[in-house]
Amino acid sequence: MAKRKKRSSRIHIKSPEEIEEMRVSCEIASQILQSTAKFIEAGKTTKEVDLFAAAQIKEHGCESAFLGYRGFPGNICISPNAEVVHGIGGDYVIQDGDVISIDVGITKNGWIGDNATTVPVGDIDDDTKRLLAVTEQALYEAISYAREGEYLGDLCAAVSDYVSQFKMGVVKELVGHGVGRDLHEEPSVPNFRPAGKTPVLRTGMVLAIEPMINLGTARVDFLDDGWTVKTKDQKNSAHFEHTVCVGEHAPDILTARPREATPELLGISL
Repeated sequence: MAKRKKRSSRIHIKSPEEIEEMRVSCEIASQILQSTAKFIEAGKTTKEVDLFAAAQIKEHGCESAFLGYRGFPGNICISPNAEVVHGIGGDYVIQDGDVISIDVGITKNGWIGDNATTVPVGDIDDDTKRLLAVTEQALYEAISYAREGEYLGDLCAAVSDYVSQFKMGVVKELVGHGVGRDLHEEPSVPNFRPAGKTPVLRTGMVLAIEPMINLGTARVDFLDDGWTVKTKDQKNSAHFEHTVCVGEHAPDILTARPREATPELLGISL
């Protein structure tokens, strides 16, 4: 779950033991995300998807990290098409050609696992396929900087630097974040280079890295439900997220899952 942009302060460094405890939560979150993605199909409502995820969360003996968070009413965030993030499951009937962003956060033994993907439904157009491929690759461009001694600013800039060549919009009002026992910890992780000096990354920092990329304008509207964020021009948006531990020599993706939106898988070229 993305958070509103905010200045960073103290960053919690997790011990190796805490990372292993957190890995359990993250692996469960990844499993639930993948099973929920497979459940999505034309004809189902977004509420049905939310309830399916809720059943999966219960089956794994954990709790939704989102339900009730600052009053959020859903078990997961489910955001069709032009909805960027924080959509609430409801009566919307999923259709062939849609893209559905789902964001799953769970709590297990006091630790959060947080991850997201965007699911194509049936036959989507080539521009939207490129949006998915670019957004997922932007996530991995940023993840590649999650190593001891790199600067947070360079990790953040990796997203916008990669996306800029495709003339797509990088959402600036919402950002990734640190994560651990709390859903939103420091630091903020924008998808562009933040102003001023940024922290040096240290082994044991855990970041929820989550590019939110729009096919058209980067501008967004916040809807009256107090949660849903939608593109200003009503063009499609995509959202991919991993919880990542900064490693001494290489990133450690705690919510690891197979790649889902490479050009090869989508049958396109960039």
